[in-house]
Amino acid sequence: MTPASSAFPSQTSGALAGIRVMDFSQMLAGPYCTRLLADAGAEVLKIEPPGGDHIRIASPLRDGHSSYFGHLNCGKKSVCLDLKLPEAQALIRRLVRRTDVVLENFRPGVMGRLGLDYETLRQEKPDLVFCSISGFGQSGPGAGRPAYAPIVHAASGFDLANMKHQEGATRPAKTSIFVADILGGALAASAIQTALIHRLRTGEGQRVDTALMDGMLSLLVYDMQATQFPSERRRPIYTPVAAADGFIVVAPITQANFEALAHATGHPEWLGDPRFAVTQNRSHHWAELMELVEQWSRTRPAAESEALIDRAGCPCSRYLTLAEAMRDPQVLYRESLAMVEDAAGEFLVANTPYKLSATPAAAHRWVADLGQHNHEVMTGLLDMSRAEIAALEARKVLCSAAEAVHG
Repeated sequence: MTPASSAFPSQTSGALAGIRVMDFSQMLAGPYCTRLLADAGAEVLKIEPPGGDHIRIASPLRDGHSSYFGHLNCGKKSVCLDLKLPEAQALIRRLVRRTDVVLENFRPGVMGRLGLDYETLRQEKPDLVFCSISGFGQSGPGAGRPAYAPIVHAASGFDLANMKHQEGATRPAKTSIFVADILGGALAASAIQTALIHRLRTGEGQRVDTALMDGMLSLLVYDMQATQFPSERRRPIYTPVAAADGFIVVAPITQANFEALAHATGHPEWLGDPRFAVTQNRSHHWAELMELVEQWSRTRPAAESEALIDRAGCPCSRYLTLAEAMRDPQVLYRESLAMVEDAAGEFLVANTPYKLSATPAAAHRWVADLGQHNHEVMTGLLDMSRAEIAALEARKVLCSAAEAVHG
């Protein structure tokens, strides 16, 4: 593998330093994928249309700048091109010669209509890794279906599987947390790095096809097996257990966990109760065990309940608000959050969700304005003169930084 030569110094000394990514994606799954690659040191060129990524205007907004956008796109360079114009498409084909990875999350067929599909771009860069993220994949009878995360949650069986665990529920739960997008983005980042390792060993590029549907199916491990081989015994359902001022959740899965719970709650007699004494019976009578735990926990604050059970050796947690979780001492110790900054000021984002001992991986502090790196990329990678760039701006092929910021 020969990484695309860089006209810019590496952003970090991360494991992916020297790898250049051209990112055509918008919204959530694709940007999360390339955010992870940028965190690991890759140089990400975010190719945006006139007006920018749709979530540049999504709330929360501060002074017209979206922290939602910044969370997903910190550390990326922004280039604003009108890909409907042949001149812009020609620029992309030139840029891809200096690129290692292309990522897109359009509906299947869109990149082909733009003349920027894998088969076309590999003619410019034979060892290119080209990743597509879509709802249902790039081929097959359902490939063309439009999809956002809630659609895939419903189509995958995830929502109805979760509904089965909600006593008395008559319809699937509402949602505004897009599991499919974050999971799909993480899986795409993993697949891209797998393809880069293959390229390192063989010199060959390849296409990566990531479907959000596949990711959601991969979550349903037990449920998928229980669908094929139904069990007479119900699986334990981890329910909120009421405390005096909130709720806790307890998971006495192993025998040691259960014994710790019995001692922590002052009920050693549970150890001899035939309903709970062995794991198989305990699973069958799980709801009854949780009722007994709740009789104990209702008499004390959630924090005290958590501390007593946790200290004894049984997994337990209070139900925290996100604000409380963001202040958790362990979260702070691990630097699980990072401070980034856009033109409206500072805000916290989730940091890279893993640690490496030899190479840094962390959110970059800056968030680019739309088109901020137009000139840097055109001069640094394509050796364009100021006059050539001005001509592209005049023809609206390339949005000027000034136009982009205000438009």
